[in-house]
Amino acid sequence: MFISPDQNIVIAASDVGMNFRAGQQMVPVLQNINLSVPAGSIELLMGPSGSGKTTLLSILSGILTPTSGQVHLLGKNITALSKRALARFRLEHIGFIFQGFNLFPALTALENVETTFNLKGIRGHEAKQKAGQLLEQVGLIHRLDYLPQDLSGGQKQRVAIARALAGDPQLILADEPTAALDSHSGRQVIEILKFLAKEKGCTVLMVTHDRRIADIADRITYLEDGMITDSPIEMPH
Repeated sequence: MFISPDQNIVIAASDVGMNFRAGQQMVPVLQNINLSVPAGSIELLMGPSGSGKTTLLSILSGILTPTSGQVHLLGKNITALSKRALARFRLEHIGFIFQGFNLFPALTALENVETTFNLKGIRGHEAKQKAGQLLEQVGLIHRLDYLPQDLSGGQKQRVAIARALAGDPQLILADEPTAALDSHSGRQVIEILKFLAKEKGCTVLMVTHDRRIADIADRITYLEDGMITDSPIEMPH
C-alpha cells in the first residue's frame, strides 16, 4: 500500500517493516506499517512496552532506516536520502523531544536552546534573543541562567520543548515526553504541545503510555507486536 504524499500529509509511512538480528536469526520488530499524519494534528502512538513504538518513531524521523517500505516526510522520501542530506533535512524541519530531556548539563537553559539556533546558522545576539523568546513562551523567562541540575523535571522538559522549537520546525516528534514527570508537570508540557499544534500549525507525533493525555489527541494509533492493530481512532473534541 503506497500512501501518496500530498500537501496536507506531513508523515506518510508505506509498508514499513523492520528486522533486527538476534544471533543467527532475523527478528521482525515492525511489519506492514501504513500510517499517514495530517498537517497541524496531534497524533499519539500508543501500545504496550516492546510493541515497537520507539523503533517506529526512530524510523519516521530518519534515525533508523527500515528494512522495507518507504517514509515520506513533508512530501520528501527520506528513505532515499543520503546520511548527509537526511541530517540536514532533520535539522531544518524536525524538532525532537526525549523522555530523558537530553540537555547539556554544563549549559544554562538559555545556552541549551541557543545551541540549536547555532546549528541552524543563527548566532550571537539574534540566537540569544530568539532562545529567550522561546523560553518565555514555555514559562521559563525567570530560569534562563539556570543549569539543568537546578531545574525541576517539568522545567527541564520545557527547556527541551523550547530547544525543539528553535527554527520553527514543521514537525515535532516526542518520545514519552511526560514519562519522567508528575501529573501536574506532565499536563503543563502537554498543553504547550497542544498550543503549538493548534496555534502554530506544527504537527506533533508523540509516543506515550500516558492515557491521561489522550484527550489532547486528534487521533490515536495503537501498535501491538509490531503491527498497527486497527485504523487510527479519531478523537472527539
